[in-house]
Amino acid sequence: MEELTVVVLAAGQGTRMRSRRPKVLHPLADRPLLAHVLDTAERLQPQRLAVVYGHGGDQVREAFADRPGITWVHQAEQLGTGHAVAQALTSLEPKGTVLVLYGDVPLLREETLRELLAARAEAELVLLTARIDDPRGYGRILRDEAGRVQGIVEEKDASEAQRLIDEVNTGVLAAGAEALARWVNALERSNAQGEYYLTDVVALAVAEGLAVATRHPREADEFLGVNDRVQLAHLERRYQRRQAQDLMQLGVTLRDPARLDVRGRVEAGRDVVIDVDVILEGEVVLGDGVEIGPFCHLKDVRLGPGCKVLSHSVLEGVEAGEEVSIGPFARLRPGTNLAARAKVGNFVEIKNAQVGEGSKINHLSYVGDAEVGREVNIGAGTITCNYDGANKHRTIIEDRAFIGSDSQLVAPVRIGEGATIGAGSTITRDAPPHALTLSRVPQKTREGWQRPVKRKKGGS
Repeated sequence: MEELTVVVLAAGQGTRMRSRRPKVLHPLADRPLLAHVLDTAERLQPQRLAVVYGHGGDQVREAFADRPGITWVHQAEQLGTGHAVAQALTSLEPKGTVLVLYGDVPLLREETLRELLAARAEAELVLLTARIDDPRGYGRILRDEAGRVQGIVEEKDASEAQRLIDEVNTGVLAAGAEALARWVNALERSNAQGEYYLTDVVALAVAEGLAVATRHPREADEFLGVNDRVQLAHLERRYQRRQAQDLMQLGVTLRDPARLDVRGRVEAGRDVVIDVDVILEGEVVLGDGVEIGPFCHLKDVRLGPGCKVLSHSVLEGVEAGEEVSIGPFARLRPGTNLAARAKVGNFVEIKNAQVGEGSKINHLSYVGDAEVGREVNIGAGTITCNYDGANKHRTIIEDRAFIGSDSQLVAPVRIGEGATIGAGSTITRDAPPHALTLSRVPQKTREGWQRPVKRKKGGS
């Protein structure tokens, strides 16, 4: 297989974004635009991957500091796309095929690019073009009477007749490395922008008598880029529509596909049901038959078969076994591990805790830094007091213990197997198994006590 070099152009300032942040770092599905492009590029397994950066370059490099295998090429002076590619080729000295992509075009599919690269077998230069109803703003593809590509004219340089052409240049191309280097070094700046246009390599290839082929994106939105926040929002909706379609094709039922946001990677089993206004972030794994209620937010979550997450629940860093019930209005924080058939009810918060099989925490409780055994019942308003102001301490509740409502378990503390904690207790020492432990001040009644009476206005 021929060697592949991918060059990603990401040096533009993005003035229409009206932001201090470089354009390619603006988020799509909560990740930088450039990250989506690099993900697709890396799936092609290139021998070399270069990013040409310029405006806000330090920010761009820092954002991808933990991403290996990238050659960073600084374009100190922005003199056009042809100039950017020329600098990258000088740094890389590539062989085989060069694929040129753009850091603000995040929706290109891997399959489209593979078709583009495959066409290199029939031509020295392959362009990704598209036919659109409104070609304003795009360079037009010029063909002769036989349909052969002759060149590309940018809109600012196009005649009235050329502007009527509906086949446009997306900017994406694949070319032989030696030929592309030769062409970009021969580019001139005799155009309205005074820049070295990469598109001018087409005319140079034709002048050499070399074949120029074209391929089209599989979907109409793949080649769309971002120049302002309106376009960014437009692409966000298109991206989310694509994620929803992919999930439905896997067998997921979406109550309203337009009201789901996927900001990471989702793996779903059969017969999963997701209600409206749900956000799935990070790495989310949903087992067979999982049901997610409306207005839920899941981040880095694994849910076993048959789990139910009821409305308005927030889960982060959670792992749950089969048939676990969560919510409504539950907040489960990182380190929460729920065994099969556990139940976490409304207005319950759990952090860094393991909850055993069949255990219940139904109402208005906080369980943090705890180990809860099997078939434990934790009553409403229970708190594990895990923080002493400097350090965290652990609470252990053994199998089949019963914690009465409005109890405070002051860690470090252990509640023995089968123990019962009386409602309203503050437990500061270990509670023995199979016994009742409670701590209450004696109840007193004052006979003849009079409730204070509010004074009348103007009274003495």
